[in-house]
Amino acid sequence: MPEASLLPVIAVIGPTASGKTALAIELARRLGAAGRAAEIVNADSMLVYRGMDIGTAKPTAEERAAVRHHLVDVWDIHRTATVADFQRLARAAIADCRDRGVVPLLVGGSSLYIRAILDEFEFPGTDPAVRFRLEAEADHSGLAELYARLLAADPAAAAGIEPNNARRVIRALEVIELTGHYTSTLPEHRYAVADVVQIGLSLERDVLDERIAARVERMWADGFVDEVRRLEAQGLRQGRTACRALGYRQVLDFLAGTIDEATAKETTITRTRRFARKQLGWFRRDDRIVWVDATRPTAELAGALLAGPLRGLEAGRPEGRR
Repeated sequence: MPEASLLPVIAVIGPTASGKTALAIELARRLGAAGRAAEIVNADSMLVYRGMDIGTAKPTAEERAAVRHHLVDVWDIHRTATVADFQRLARAAIADCRDRGVVPLLVGGSSLYIRAILDEFEFPGTDPAVRFRLEAEADHSGLAELYARLLAADPAAAAGIEPNNARRVIRALEVIELTGHYTSTLPEHRYAVADVVQIGLSLERDVLDERIAARVERMWADGFVDEVRRLEAQGLRQGRTACRALGYRQVLDFLAGTIDEATAKETTITRTRRFARKQLGWFRRDDRIVWVDATRPTAELAGALLAGPLRGLEAGRPEGRR
């Protein structure tokens, strides 16, 4: 067994519905068969919530029994999650895997979460009192008023934040109040975690759009509306992070009677497609990522990776890493 410091972190990234989970599980299975244990470290901000299963395409019980998953079902839906929380927990899980001689497979997430985990990435401080006051103001006066305040204080920051994204609007105002300025620009591409291989799943837009539509149809068929109804009874609307997840927000609007079910489904498809394109756009700016064809059969793709970018992993460290 090589030293823990020589074990790579394999990041499997790509847009929603590109097949990241299936590929990571197949890689872990093949590595395990070759005598090299591997475990999955979740980097999707919504898989951490217990009960949010169908709408997040959470790995099944069988998949999680076959390969150990970290940072799945660790918080209740009332918990407000931050990128800083995720950075701390994911880095600790990666270090734990390496200490035990296990290859960590970091899977999922937006570019922000992947970058925060893998790269040199520091966060401005936070002040619970300031945050609570701003949240109360948003509840009392409306988010539009807070966004107007952000626009006046820092037009560039406001331009990079959607007006209906309460979490980011409030965070930007908090940072401005605490530090005097806010930036949404990601830092340079410089790893804070040693020995990283990033595998990006790429596919044409029309194929991605079809996959997303099929996934949402499957969510509805699997009982997504009932899942949201059950979570609503448990307080989903009060969870400031969980209630804004794609699909969940739309079904909550349907349950509140502000839109019909067909609109909830179609809006979920449209916004998921938009989010997936943003994901790809951000990831494409990182020239450290090795891009592969996501339409290849999973077993074939895993074999090609172990014979290519991950060559030599069974016996030692992969060759040719940046």
